[in-house]
Amino acid sequence: MRSRRGALLVTVLGCALAAVFLTSGASGAYPAGPSDVLGSVLHRLGAGAPLDPLTETVLWDVRFPRVLLGVLVGASLGVAGALMQGVFHTPLAEPGVIGVSSGAAMGAVLAIVTGFTLLGTWSVSAAAFAGGLASVVGVYLVARSRGRAEVITLLLTGIALNAFTGAVIGLLTFFSDDAELRSITFWTLGSLSGATWQTVLAVVPCAAVGLLAAPRLARPLDLLSLGERPARHLGVDVERVRLICIVLVALLSAAAVAVAGIITFVGLVVPQLVRMVAGPAHRILIPASALGGAVLLTVGDLVARTVAAPAEVPLGVLTALAGSPFFFWLLMRTRAKQGGWA
Repeated sequence: MRSRRGALLVTVLGCALAAVFLTSGASGAYPAGPSDVLGSVLHRLGAGAPLDPLTETVLWDVRFPRVLLGVLVGASLGVAGALMQGVFHTPLAEPGVIGVSSGAAMGAVLAIVTGFTLLGTWSVSAAAFAGGLASVVGVYLVARSRGRAEVITLLLTGIALNAFTGAVIGLLTFFSDDAELRSITFWTLGSLSGATWQTVLAVVPCAAVGLLAAPRLARPLDLLSLGERPARHLGVDVERVRLICIVLVALLSAAAVAVAGIITFVGLVVPQLVRMVAGPAHRILIPASALGGAVLLTVGDLVARTVAAPAEVPLGVLTALAGSPFFFWLLMRTRAKQGGWA
């Protein structure tokens, strides 16, 4: 029954993503309908008539890169959250817990304040990516003892790192000038407004590795949900699975944060909603979280750029406003069940 429900959920999310792609591509200051979006895509595939040049330019140079970047970032954050909740065995885990977001933020802010331009327009994104990866590596090495990294130690180390990076960011912000402060504020609030085909292509390798590798961990994560000791008796190398999950979470989250800034709660909300509908089996949970994350972030970006047009609301603010009440509800529900899965 649950497998049938899971297959139906994946199908519905796939159809929803296609509908959101058409709607988001058609929405904006320049008028273009869903039929124009579909016609333009079919034309590029050699199966339709071309649109007028201006419409083609708006769709392919402005809207499609942004929509595709939202799909990649949302899918990456959704899968990262599913892996985090699986390996830490708690519905309250999300990528920021182990310092990925805060580390990436510190790397970006350092690049902005110090004027790091060695990589041109990619300097801030590269610094953010490096900061996110370095933070996760540091957390894991600090938490590792006697060949193992305990979950509670990882979580506590991540909390300490988040506090440290927050203090560093605050200090750097205090000493920044007006131009740097605007850049820091814009980046830390999260947005897809800087989407280009170059940023899409920059995220594709990391997203592809993470999204293709994650489903291979479905069975070990299902066994790990029984507890570490039973999982070891069933042949699961717990420490290896945990390390691979953390590496994939770092790769997916750092790449997403590097191109879109800090966007919270997607990795928390989406896997939990999927689990409520389709159950805890990771063979459904992981692909459904990828689709759900893509749908949620694309819809969020559509709202961000249209609700106060011509101004744009920061995407990270919207996801936090929507995700915070869900987190409080989830916290109360989990406590009522004495730590059980929702």
